[in-house]
Amino acid sequence: MKTLLLCTLLLLTAIIAQAQTGSIKGTVRTEGKVVPFASIGLKGTTLGATADENSAFTLHKVPVGPQRVVVSAVGFLPTERAVTVVAGQTATLSFALSGASNELGSVVVSGTLSEVVKSQSPVAVEIYTPRYFQKNPSACLFENLTMVNGVRPQLNCNICNTGDIHINGLEGPYTMVLIDGMPIVSSLSTVYGLSGIPNSMVDRIEVVKGPASTLYGSEAVGGLINVITKNPAKAPRFTADAFGTSHGEMNLDLGTAAKVGRATTLLSANLFGYDQRRDVNEDGFTDLPTQKRASVFNKWSWQRPQERVANLAGRYYYEDRFGGQLGWKPEFRGGDSIYGESVYTGRYELLGQYQLPVAGQKLMLSGSYNQHRQNSAYGTTLYRATQRVGFGQLTWARDLSIRHGLLLGATYRYTWYDDNTPATARLAGDQTVSQPDKTSLPGVFVQDEWKVTENATLLAGLRYDYNSVHGSILSPRLNYKWSKPDNSQVVRVGVGNGYRVVNLFTEDHAALTGARQVVVPEALKPERSWNANVNYQRFFSTGAGQLTVDASAFYTYFTNKISPDYTTDVNQIIYRNLDGYAVSRGLTLNTDLTFSRPLKVIAGITLMDVFRQERPEGGGARRRVQQLHAPVFSGTYAVSYTLARLGVVVDYTGQVNGPMQLPVQPNDYRPARSPWYSLQNVQLTKRLGEHLEIYGGLKNLLDFLPRHVLIRAFDPFDKYVTQDNPNGYSFDTEYNYAPVQGRRTFLGLRYTL
Repeated sequence: MKTLLLCTLLLLTAIIAQAQTGSIKGTVRTEGKVVPFASIGLKGTTLGATADENSAFTLHKVPVGPQRVVVSAVGFLPTERAVTVVAGQTATLSFALSGASNELGSVVVSGTLSEVVKSQSPVAVEIYTPRYFQKNPSACLFENLTMVNGVRPQLNCNICNTGDIHINGLEGPYTMVLIDGMPIVSSLSTVYGLSGIPNSMVDRIEVVKGPASTLYGSEAVGGLINVITKNPAKAPRFTADAFGTSHGEMNLDLGTAAKVGRATTLLSANLFGYDQRRDVNEDGFTDLPTQKRASVFNKWSWQRPQERVANLAGRYYYEDRFGGQLGWKPEFRGGDSIYGESVYTGRYELLGQYQLPVAGQKLMLSGSYNQHRQNSAYGTTLYRATQRVGFGQLTWARDLSIRHGLLLGATYRYTWYDDNTPATARLAGDQTVSQPDKTSLPGVFVQDEWKVTENATLLAGLRYDYNSVHGSILSPRLNYKWSKPDNSQVVRVGVGNGYRVVNLFTEDHAALTGARQVVVPEALKPERSWNANVNYQRFFSTGAGQLTVDASAFYTYFTNKISPDYTTDVNQIIYRNLDGYAVSRGLTLNTDLTFSRPLKVIAGITLMDVFRQERPEGGGARRRVQQLHAPVFSGTYAVSYTLARLGVVVDYTGQVNGPMQLPVQPNDYRPARSPWYSLQNVQLTKRLGEHLEIYGGLKNLLDFLPRHVLIRAFDPFDKYVTQDNPNGYSFDTEYNYAPVQGRRTFLGLRYTL
């Protein structure tokens, strides 16, 4: 009797449980054809299934209420759909997948600070993996970015080759470079430290063009570049990549990953050396600075319950570079006999993330700290600087409903800067003393993402910062995304406000040479900008292959732009807000074409117009001034072809640049605009077994070299500037539009275990 009663109770319990669940069934297709063995999962649960050979699937015992079903398959973009499950009933869905191309199925975080499939992100994010940059191998991130359409690494000095990164024509200070979402590559390191990011630590690079100040604060006006480091748990056990060039450059990247108890760790290192003093253009100066640099990166991740995040990383970077006259020796450093620019850079960084153990909540605590020391000599001018930046951020993400997600955040950033220039000099009685700049920047932000319909998403954001010097700063943004159910077409529209706080020190070494007095004749206001952009993506799939088209139109309007004035008084640096406005506008087009044959083409072009309208110092009507180093046309391409019989991959890469405005002196004989030019490269890669590959090729196929680079190279200290010099020319190093490095071969080995 007891056994019968127990069986009855169990049967009733099963019936009641079944009544509280339902089922979902459906099919997965692409262009009318079945997609067998696709993966189907219920978002937010462990419930899943695999489609059969006819693409049919069924999910049993699905909880009642609104649910989201995610479908993925190898070679296709993931897609998801909403469905309401009724107790005891079966809902029917059909999915149409589109082929994956150009990393569209990857997860990105830079646009919204939340992990989201790229095709689903309401903010346009471009993804570049190390494999893409290996088509034209370089020793550092700064050189790699020449392959990204609309992103221009600009060399600002012909002697020491320091530079910054321009996005859509805007200067380097308007570009924010992040590592794992932490703003630790800024100010001094934007100029001197970009070469120290080795390829061995990079998992992918995410690029967002246009203001991102709502999420990332000051400096993210032109856009941001987020370097996502490798996950130690997924990184190869050992990697090694070594190559050298016929000019004598040698580069070595090493990486290793291991499991230590409940933790995993990644250790990577980069060594680069170049000591050849080449002078092809015979001006008596090195064409390329000699460099010795070392970078070490270590990252730890810990396994925690419910897959909560916990990681900590550190990086140390040191570099010694020299450029100048061929006969220079270290004992001439800072002297006026033989000209040399010697730059010593020392830097360390710490960054980490920790997800707080709060049940049912996603609270993420992130932080970073870095210290950068600079010891430089530019001719007779000695530059000593130290910068420390601390950053902390707490975010709370919560799904308010199946279609509604909220992100709240609080941040604090503290910057300490000191140098030996007039920028930080203060009068104390009769003496001039150094007074470091100290800036605190607390802020809060909110982001609301709402799935308006199955195919449309609206993202609204607002940020409030309080700058210790300038007070309250408010930055809103609004993004809208629409797509077809199969993601074959995506339209994104964004409007945002950006800002950049005032720093009365500069990272451009040429700006602070000489004993100049800093003059601020007015209360400076933060630079502000309004940006609008429209992005359209279209995916085509034919029998011949797959084509992805990504087109954007952008427009940015600046007010209160600040530019230091060095010409009104040669003994002063005068800071003023621009009496007028500045504009950056243009069009970009990226294409990714993969043929059914072993051919792949990635190409992009950018058309832009970057200028400012300003009133002359003496008054009068405003005049249009074109932005320096902003070519009206630029393009990049990478063509890959696989010779299957030989097991060889051929990569042909390059960039094309149209004329750009250049910094010239009055009555300068050098052209004020650069010529059209192209830098082209070719590489052959051969795989030797499962773990080893060899590669080699030719850089700068056309052997292009810029002309008329240095002026009065025979008198770098201007000792004879008043003799036989009717035009009053003086030595300068800022006239630059392309690397002074001609054709060279390279050969390398790459090993992955």
